[in-house]
Amino acid sequence: MIQIPSDLNPDLVPLAWLLGTWEGAGVTDFPGSPKANFGQEVTFTHDGRDFLEYHSRTWVLDAEGNKTAPLESESGFWRVSAEGDKGPRKIEVVMVRQDGVVEVWYGELADQKPQIDLATDAVARTAASGPYSGGKRLYGYVKGDLMWVGEKQTPEVPLRPYMSAQLKKVVSPEEVAEMARNLGDLPDDGIAFFK
Repeated sequence: MIQIPSDLNPDLVPLAWLLGTWEGAGVTDFPGSPKANFGQEVTFTHDGRDFLEYHSRTWVLDAEGNKTAPLESESGFWRVSAEGDKGPRKIEVVMVRQDGVVEVWYGELADQKPQIDLATDAVARTAASGPYSGGKRLYGYVKGDLMWVGEKQTPEVPLRPYMSAQLKKVVSPEEVAEMARNLGDLPDDGIAFFK
């Protein structure tokens, strides 16, 4: 269920489905890097201003699902800008990664569904970063999960998928307590609740 916090900036309501902490796993595969399964934790938070703050950490997983090494970290800010009263909603993202890459992304919210298509508009790199010239991402809210796929390109490799993941929303102890306070009366047998 998507909840809209009462203190969320009204401009961000179309992004409310992203809010929270998400955890899960995915796969990465790009020429020049080993193919691997990875774990991921993503957080989207807000403080009442007109942006969402974004943080992502990924780590390589072994065959048993144990963390073996850090993979990528990125942080950024997501904004919505409207085009006219009924036009498509545009998304702007500024992101920085641990490897010395800073990106400006632009994209659109899909019509009538929680999905975002993004593409890089500008890329800046430090001398220490590896080759990278741009990318695309698709984020979607599918049956309660946050799913995403990323594509990237370098001067040597044309645009191609390189990472994707399926993430589940993490519920804090405070959120569990709030749910319990708001349950109301449940049937004694528990089964009638699902009928």
